[in-house]
Amino acid sequence: MKTIELEGPVKGVKGELRVPSDKSISHRAVILGALAKGTTKVYSWLRSADTLATLSIIKALGVEVKEDAEGVLLIKGKNYVFEEPKDVLNAENSGTTARLMMGVLSTQPFFSVLTGDESLRRRPMLRVVEPLREMGAFIDGREKGNKLPVSIRGGDLKGISFFNKKASAQVKSSLMLAGLRAEGITEIVEPVLSRDHTERMLGAFGVKLTTIPEERGHIVKLKGGQELVATDIFCPADPSSAAFFCALAVLAQGELLLKDVLVNPTRDGFYRKLREMGADVEYVNEREVSGEPVADIKVKGGKPLKAVKVSGEEVPSMIDEMPILAVVMSMSEGRSEVRGASELRVKESDRIKAVVENLRAMGAVVEEFEDGFAVEGPSKLKGSKVKTYGDHRIAMAFAVAGLVAEGKTLIDDADCVNISYPSFFNDLKKIL
Repeated sequence: MKTIELEGPVKGVKGELRVPSDKSISHRAVILGALAKGTTKVYSWLRSADTLATLSIIKALGVEVKEDAEGVLLIKGKNYVFEEPKDVLNAENSGTTARLMMGVLSTQPFFSVLTGDESLRRRPMLRVVEPLREMGAFIDGREKGNKLPVSIRGGDLKGISFFNKKASAQVKSSLMLAGLRAEGITEIVEPVLSRDHTERMLGAFGVKLTTIPEERGHIVKLKGGQELVATDIFCPADPSSAAFFCALAVLAQGELLLKDVLVNPTRDGFYRKLREMGADVEYVNEREVSGEPVADIKVKGGKPLKAVKVSGEEVPSMIDEMPILAVVMSMSEGRSEVRGASELRVKESDRIKAVVENLRAMGAVVEEFEDGFAVEGPSKLKGSKVKTYGDHRIAMAFAVAGLVAEGKTLIDDADCVNISYPSFFNDLKKIL
């Protein structure tokens, strides 16, 4: 495990940066390209540990993937007719890979086994397994199918109506991918709209679906038997990766331009919350790319920040940014609070525990709840040894904290950033 030492406080940040492409879209581009009829071209695909796990599984199912001289992925789709894998399929650390591929594998009339690394084997899977069983797939695994590895034998599925209680985009996406080869209509109802990348991308591949916003939540319906037609997908910059640099610019002052960032309203809650706190964060050059809203984000630091509250309804739009938001909260005036975020307990680490423990070690006043935390500010953070628990977002969030804190900060297991952002520490150097 590689340890990185950072020293703060830094004097400020300046410049422009195009962070790596969006992880969620990169996963889906590969999976939908494999399901489609024809050759899909994926531009600016994110090459990280998580997305490479998805690509490896797709190849193990007989999909031909090439990369041209410009780095464009060429995926020769199998139109939902895959080869039975010869070995266990490994999703590594990627929950998106595991849960979305369960939906795909449930449509196949063969046997497959899906596993992951030690961290992923601790994460809950019944939220996907139970509705897929209801559709007709045969799935078994540890703890009655709640933990990887799981075995899957799919085949003749029937559409169901499912209430997606936790508003999980991974659950919704898995059921839609299964529903495309199910008899009848598959309907997913959510209390609040989760990430809608799968719906948007399915539309780009020619799938017809119905989305119905309602007072009680959101409904998406699709009819089974539809074909996906190959297309070109352009992957914008990941807002979750850009969030770390945005936060650093806000806290350390200076001016930063973050290029080509995905600003889908189901994903940009962090940036909206920063504005609510008083930060100068502006979207410029707004446009649409492959059905997704994209903008350059202009950030100016130096403004005083005030405390905010995050409710359960707001959590899905900023779930991955909670660790870095907590760091910003620690340097804002007043008591900030996050509730309704129990999902953080079952991410790559227990992120509530990791955030509370590391902020306290740096001198912040933090209260821990079962479903969130409260932070008193502003704190004068002090350098400390950060326990990442092998979680990329904890490592990056507390790298930012280390750069605005007094003294030296040590990040243990810094290599875990490779899960989503292999060049993170090099990009930090570019703007300091």
